Amino acid sequence: MPFIRLTKIERRRVLSLLACLFLAIAAWFFMALNNKYVYTAKTVLIYKNFPQNRAFHPLQPDTVDLQVEGTGWQLLFARLRINPQSIAVNLSQLSTKDFVVFSDQLYNINKQLESSQKVISVKPDTLYFDFTKRTVKRVDIKLIQKIDFANQYGIASAIKLSPSYVTVTGPIDELKKINEWSTDTLKLTNVQSSTTVRVNMQHSLHKNVNIFPPSVEVKLPVDEFTEKTLEIPLKIINNRNYNSIKLYPKKVKVTFLVALSYFAQVDESFVTATVDADEWSDLHHSKLTVRLTEFPDYCKLVKISPSKVDFVVEK
Repeated sequence: MPFIRLTKIERRRVLSLLACLFLAIAAWFFMALNNKYVYTAKTVLIYKNFPQNRAFHPLQPDTVDLQVEGTGWQLLFARLRINPQSIAVNLSQLSTKDFVVFSDQLYNINKQLESSQKVISVKPDTLYFDFTKRTVKRVDIKLIQKIDFANQYGIASAIKLSPSYVTVTGPIDELKKINEWSTDTLKLTNVQSSTTVRVNMQHSLHKNVNIFPPSVEVKLPVDEFTEKTLEIPLKIINNRNYNSIKLYPKKVKVTFLVALSYFAQVDESFVTATVDADEWSDLHHSKLTVRLTEFPDYCKLVKISPSKVDFVVEK
């Protein structure tokens, strides 16, 4: 293949042609970036300024399309910033209407964007809502926990929640179904001392049901546990015919784990052991089963010895 040799003048002409072509492309690109363009950015809605006396349910999805206008330069350098994760929508209009119009809130929407680009419209432009009478209810909090304790450690007494209830606001029909509200799962590992943590409440599955507060303080009283044994006298229940029933033995040994801070405090008065006379009169058992009808919640039962006792009925 022959190699084309250019003279010095021809090389200058070629370079001049390429330079002119590059300048023409740059000028065209510059003019194109100065033009106005409109593109779409999808975003999520966050509602604020709820009407105080009305519960609502949106009749459309919680995402909208923003129609954004800007120059090519803005589109080139700021497009990532004009795609917000969410925008806040003012619902104060719902005090007197059943819908919200975005064209009335474009100024406030543009103030939320960290860009000189301009939102010119929103699709859909109108949000419609279904309304019912709004009411308030207090329900207990249910703590969901997954706690792993260090060896020989555990909950020493009742877990304290602050507050112990949440205020639920929404339609009457929905609130009738709600008797408690669960927290997110509290996950802790190798716990060996008392601790205080804050746990978020589970989000409402219904957009027209709101809760307050959104989180709760959880106080976990943790202590080391040790074994303790008490001799507990047996009591007879359901002896309706007032038969003379003698038990052998009359006392049982109850072995349990108790926190060190409660070791001296827990005595025989905290535990009640019973046998049921119906086991003999109705079920004709030859031995009576020992059951604990009173036992501290913060203790952990290990064993009852014996778990069944002999008896004699004197007629």
